[in-house]
Amino acid sequence: MTAQPNTQKLLEQIQAACASGPISYADYIQMALYTESLGYYARKQERVGRDAQRDFYTAESLGAVFARLVSTAAEDLLPAGLAAQSTFIEIAAEPGQALLDNLTTHPFAASRVIRQRQPIEAEGPVIIFANEWLDALPFHRLTFKDGVWRERGVQIAEDGQLEEVLLPELSTPIAAIRDRLPEESEADYELDISLAAEAELAKLLAQDWSGLILFFDYGKTWQSLTTDCHAGTARTYKKHTQENDLLDEPGEKDITCDVCWDPLKAQLDAVCADGARLESQESFLVQRAQRAAESIVCETAGSFSTQRQTLMELIHPAHMGRRFQVLWGIRNK
Repeated sequence: MTAQPNTQKLLEQIQAACASGPISYADYIQMALYTESLGYYARKQERVGRDAQRDFYTAESLGAVFARLVSTAAEDLLPAGLAAQSTFIEIAAEPGQALLDNLTTHPFAASRVIRQRQPIEAEGPVIIFANEWLDALPFHRLTFKDGVWRERGVQIAEDGQLEEVLLPELSTPIAAIRDRLPEESEADYELDISLAAEAELAKLLAQDWSGLILFFDYGKTWQSLTTDCHAGTARTYKKHTQENDLLDEPGEKDITCDVCWDPLKAQLDAVCADGARLESQESFLVQRAQRAAESIVCETAGSFSTQRQTLMELIHPAHMGRRFQVLWGIRNK
């Protein structure tokens, strides 16, 4: 099948990057997702939503109900009156969309949206919110072979196409965290890890702001990633179909993996007086957005309600309730 023009241009750039030798998956994914005007998140296209032509949908696709729950949780988690003095900052919202646009009013002093690839800056009292931002960042791929961890990479095959290869040595970022890796593992165990997520959070925490940080995403603990996920967690999405070939149609598909929560929580623990918390989306919305959840149920009691159905999709364990988690903490200055 002939590649689309944009895909072919991107493929040529990736091939050029591989000309002097294989590159890490993190470098490949960075190009596949974020190359100017060609990468998946850099193209002008509609990616998120229930429509069959979109690639995936998120909690934010559920509109006003999710926005109501998040804004209520943010207001109630902060000390009384502080939300009204704070700017609500949303990171990595889709073009033309914003969580608070789904509401006629909100309890915050102001709001601001930071799109994909825009600088992330915060100051003063804020609520920093992101929905499925961390999983959209580049990640490295490792495998346990012959008693040691090897890193997977990408190179040019003899036919000019991209192919997976084992790098001759660990890339510099992975070598720097070598001591984190388990000394032993099952043969051919796969480990996908996003150091970019850790780096982005560190840059955000280095800025002069106070308030609530609130990340919704899918992820696992380090223990689970290193013992329960033999095939790794990397995958692609296109038109709501999940696949595992990360080299197929670069720029045309979302590339993602499960977030590793432990190092992110550790960073927040260090700056939040009461520590950070990691909860299932179900637990978070039921406990922290209780006012809004109860109101939605009471408002529609005794009748069919799309809002109540949406609430159940967000919190039910068989839907989004357990698959997604929420990492949050309050930083005082």
